[in-house]
Amino acid sequence: MNVEVRNEAHLDIAEGVAFYDRQSYGAGDYFYQRFFEDIDSLSETSGIHERHFDYHRKIASRHPFLIDYRMVTTGVEVVAVLDGRSFRDGHC
Repeated sequence: MNVEVRNEAHLDIAEGVAFYDRQSYGAGDYFYQRFFEDIDSLSETSGIHERHFDYHRKIASRHPFLIDYRMVTTGVEVVAVLDGRSFRDGHC
């Protein structure tokens, strides 16, 4: 299944890369590589994740980030990437 990442979500990912680069040299690259593994996995697992409003939400496997996506006729469209640390009270 085709997985497409919207420009807005790319900007969200770039913010995550910048955050991890400020923490440690090379950490942003690690975040980017691991995060796109999670996004790529949507080609096989899309649709199984809980729905939040009009989107499915996948929790990233290695970092505290959430991937909001929707099913479209061409496959999967990633619409936003959220910093999960903003949802500490459990209200994702």
